[in-house]
Amino acid sequence: MRHHLLALLAKRSAYGYELKQELEQTFGAAFPEPNIGQIYVTLGRLEKNGLVRSEEITQSGRPDKRVYEITEAGTADLARWIVSPTEGSRVRDEFFMKLVLAPGTALGDRNTLINNQRRHCLTVMRGLNRLATQDRDNRVSQLLIEGAVLHLQADLDWLERCQQELT
Repeated sequence: MRHHLLALLAKRSAYGYELKQELEQTFGAAFPEPNIGQIYVTLGRLEKNGLVRSEEITQSGRPDKRVYEITEAGTADLARWIVSPTEGSRVRDEFFMKLVLAPGTALGDRNTLINNQRRHCLTVMRGLNRLATQDRDNRVSQLLIEGAVLHLQADLDWLERCQQELT
């Protein structure tokens, strides 16, 4: 969440609720609705670390609000995040570790583990397909959902391969 907020603040200063709304509008149904408490906690940490600064704005007849802006240090941190590669392959995949180690414990067999994981992938995929129909006009949301579905399809293909090789 930290870099998401920094990226929004790099465009313009804002208060917490505006940042929440912008995340929702940008990513649509594909992005879990951010918790406003989490946003303010994250903003507090960013400020403590010198990546943002804030100013209390007094409003007549309404509660005061705190407006945040990115600092030079925040811009440098954001720039490093943007250009750094994102974690790709999952060599230490947790499911695969279970698949290899569980049979030795007599607590689970490989076919059951693979079938449970396959059902889970299919359930998640159905949920994503429902989300895609709700948010058809948001291209960002559609691309995010499409990427997740493609990853799930690759996982399903990999599960098939594991079943052929290990059972």
